Amino acid sequence: MRFAYADPPYWGLAAQFYGDPYYDKLEAHRDLLRHLDTYDAWAYSLHVPALPTLVQYLPPGARIGAWVKPFASFKPGVDPAYTWEPVFFRSARKWDPTKLTVRDYHAATIAMERGFPGAKPDSFCYWIFELVGAQPDDEFVDLFPGSGAVTRAWDAWRGQHRLALGTPA
Repeated sequence: MRFAYADPPYWGLAAQFYGDPYYDKLEAHRDLLRHLDTYDAWAYSLHVPALPTLVQYLPPGARIGAWVKPFASFKPGVDPAYTWEPVFFRSARKWDPTKLTVRDYHAATIAMERGFPGAKPDSFCYWIFELVGAQPDDEFVDLFPGSGAVTRAWDAWRGQHRLALGTPA
């Protein structure tokens, strides 16, 4: 199976945080979701303000999960605070009764001091891998590698699962 993860600059924040206004365009996110749909499975991170607009571009079979942040950065003048992020996803594999059921939400604090804005914590990454039904021998593509945290988490997750399965890493 081929699966991808996309954590693009959030709609409306690309120029502000990354100096590149391309992903401030709605068409960029629409096209990215279409591209993701060429993979067997995928996940796409976004922020709450974009949800009502971008949900119209979800392909059939896609769902919405939530990353709930018990500790998050609070912005002056923003009340209530944004303490969760939506995650669009499409799984590729059917439910496996021998495994634990994956929840469509995950609670984890934000990643601190990763050296890159928006870097994801390992537990979030592991949840994404489970959410899409990943297996250790699948092909993974991180479309926005940023800090490299998601790819490092993929390598660690694969190693743990291969050990559990008794196959060489």
